[in-house]
Amino acid sequence: MTTLTVREAVYYSAELQLPPSLSGPNKRSRAEDTIREMGLLAAGDTRIGRVSGGQRRRVSVCVEMLTRPRLLFLDEPTSGLDSAASYHVLGRIARLARREAMTVVASVHQPSGEMLEMFHSLCLLAYGKTVYFGPTSLANEFFALNGFPCPSLTNPSDHYLRTINKDFDQDVEEGLQAMPTSVAKAIETLVDSYKSSILSQQVLHRIAEIHEEGGGLVKKGSRASFTVQCLVLTRRSFVNMYRDAGYYWLRLVIYIALGICLGTMFHDLGHSHSYGSIQDRGSMLMFVSGFLTFMAIGGFPSFVEDMKIFARERLNGHYGVTPFVIGNTLSSAPYLALVSVVPGAIAYYLAGLRGSFPHFAYFILVLFTSLLLVESLMMIVASVVLPNFLMGIIAGAGIQGVMLLNGGFFRLPNDIPKPVWRYPCYSVSLHKYANQGLYKNEFMGQTFSGDRRCVDGGPADCTTVSGEEILRDVWQMEMGHSKWIDLVVLCGMVVVYRLLFLVIVKTVEKLKPVLRK
Repeated sequence: MTTLTVREAVYYSAELQLPPSLSGPNKRSRAEDTIREMGLLAAGDTRIGRVSGGQRRRVSVCVEMLTRPRLLFLDEPTSGLDSAASYHVLGRIARLARREAMTVVASVHQPSGEMLEMFHSLCLLAYGKTVYFGPTSLANEFFALNGFPCPSLTNPSDHYLRTINKDFDQDVEEGLQAMPTSVAKAIETLVDSYKSSILSQQVLHRIAEIHEEGGGLVKKGSRASFTVQCLVLTRRSFVNMYRDAGYYWLRLVIYIALGICLGTMFHDLGHSHSYGSIQDRGSMLMFVSGFLTFMAIGGFPSFVEDMKIFARERLNGHYGVTPFVIGNTLSSAPYLALVSVVPGAIAYYLAGLRGSFPHFAYFILVLFTSLLLVESLMMIVASVVLPNFLMGIIAGAGIQGVMLLNGGFFRLPNDIPKPVWRYPCYSVSLHKYANQGLYKNEFMGQTFSGDRRCVDGGPADCTTVSGEEILRDVWQMEMGHSKWIDLVVLCGMVVVYRLLFLVIVKTVEKLKPVLRK
């Protein structure tokens, strides 16, 4: 997370990965030692988004080395570093590997001769074929025996890669020295030679021994408890959301502006009980449940970044899907409450809707639950389209558009075509229940008339219409249940959407190996 400092990122990872038997101070001490070993003390209080690419890579190495795993895979740990920094970083990894009895498997980009000597074994691959796999100290001899000796004063790793890289195996330009043997021929020679070598036989023999012994699997050590994972992820996500202006703060500003626009457009609407105010109330409430929740899509790019981090940490075994869902829900709830209360209060009281606090509280609860529901929907979208956030925004907007269309405002429920649109689209639309709840909250218990004198008493010959009649006959609401049932349905949809996200992530994890085959 680019909003966290280097020290915070490593500390949070230590709390997630290290076992419960280790106390908090010991976990922090382990994290601090790892930061020091990777030469990141000077950048410890700098946000990750402001450090260099090489330092970011070292932070990633720090995170994986916290648990001192028996087997550690590193993909280009020195990428983005200069030669001196690369040497020191790899040297520290090598020393730590010796001290902790770790096996480190690393791919290194253009290693120097000194860096190459740190590796006990070397594996060279060319287009899916093994060119060499054995002790690093014997690689020069192997290439020389096959007619490709390393020239003096030449970096051996450069010579090896130049010999087996056929991307530029073509006629060289005039003025450049051509290789006496084509790269394709060199690869064929080296591959055949390795297959018949003693080194290859030793590797195959060792593999057979391991297979007969039953493997000797490397198991990942215990990690933090489920409760600790949830608490740490909640705290980390809360800090990230607080520091990332695009997550909620920018949306809050836009929502406040929209709340002012909405409140002034329908100013003092609640003080009028004329027939004309019926349509105005419906339009205002529909805008709240429709457009304001639609704007929740704006935070999708920030959430996609969280999903990328989750996907990487999940694969590395830092925590499970359930703690992530719980942590994301708990950390986002205060911000969604703020986004609901402040703009909602502005729009509600400027429009002069029902003044009692219980009615206002219900209005805010529906808005809050709808925002949480839309974020849950976007989580599902993100799990499917990751990492293409643009595709996610388009898909999320399309799904929301269909739900909004089937919310019961643009086309009254009884007029919605039954195949597809009413069943199932209208039945599963979040806007159906949000609209019903808000409409019942506003109209029930009120009286409307074409004559202002007829409201709250008046001449005996007055013609009035009750809010219940308007809900039933004008808006065609389902009157068989109270507004609280609509709110409960919205809350239930939040739970279902979050569970669906969890199921999708777990299913994709299981299907990926099958699809790759």
